[in-house]
Amino acid sequence: MIEGITTGTIGIILLVVAAFILLAIFFTFVPVALWISALAAGVRISIFTLVGMRLRRVIPSRIVNPLIKAHKAGLTVTNNQLESHYLAGGNVDRVVNALIAAHRANIELPFERAAAIDLAGRDVLEAVQMSVNPKVIETPFIAGVAMDGIEVKAKARITVRANIDRLVGGAGEETIVARVGEGIVSTIGSSTNHKKVLENPDMISQTVLSKGLDSGTAFEILSIDIADVDIGKNIGAELQTEQAEADKKIAQAKAEERRAMAVATEQEMIAKVQEMRAKVVGAEAEIPLAMAEALREGNIGVMDYMNYKNVQADTSMRDSISKIGKDKTQNDITQD
Repeated sequence: MIEGITTGTIGIILLVVAAFILLAIFFTFVPVALWISALAAGVRISIFTLVGMRLRRVIPSRIVNPLIKAHKAGLTVTNNQLESHYLAGGNVDRVVNALIAAHRANIELPFERAAAIDLAGRDVLEAVQMSVNPKVIETPFIAGVAMDGIEVKAKARITVRANIDRLVGGAGEETIVARVGEGIVSTIGSSTNHKKVLENPDMISQTVLSKGLDSGTAFEILSIDIADVDIGKNIGAELQTEQAEADKKIAQAKAEERRAMAVATEQEMIAKVQEMRAKVVGAEAEIPLAMAEALREGNIGVMDYMNYKNVQADTSMRDSISKIGKDKTQNDITQD
């Protein structure tokens, strides 16, 4: 009898455990609590639809909760639209929040456009909020050089509003900042004097704003305000200094080239002088031979030869006397 009671007790315990496991699996697979919440909120959705979401590996709460939110806000959105957007990799909750914000602000935003914006990688909720509350983008200091060579630095604040119609395929904030920077540089560069820019900074914002820089972007530029203007370097003077230094180096190089050519010419002249002296010495060496040949052939006599030697001695004596006179004159000048 004890064995029968023990066996029956074990069987009951096993049945209770099995029933508990089955119920746990059932309530895990079938979101009954979520279905009840949807019915309580007035959203009619079948329990089998929720089971089908489980089979399609869709988290039901990611669809039902935004659906309840949209229904309470008075939006007409179906669960198929939300589920298809979820399966495409979109953020269903953010899209529904954006639709609610657009509906409250009287901005026309269909679900298809909001889903396309979200799938394009943009924050559709932030775009709607920016349409209602414009955003201010502050640029860094942008430097430009006026015609007088003075560098002018300007910082701008750009007030933009999101253009929902151009969010898909439109350029972002970086393009806006780059275009405004280009306009600032162009405006400063076209100024004849940097003082005009300092006296009237509105000239920059008016010129830049008139160029339609928001074309092809996801934003609409409302205003461009110059927050700060500062003076930078004297670029013109620096360029002139660098040019003068370059001209100086060029002149020095040319002077060095001329000096090298003069030295080469001098050395060439010295070599030619040495060459001519060698020719003179060679010619003088031939004179005794010519005299001997003339004596042998009887073209000159002994007396003629003696007269020639006397003339040479006389010439040598005169050269010696003239050298002594020159040395004495130089010594007198030095002493004075």
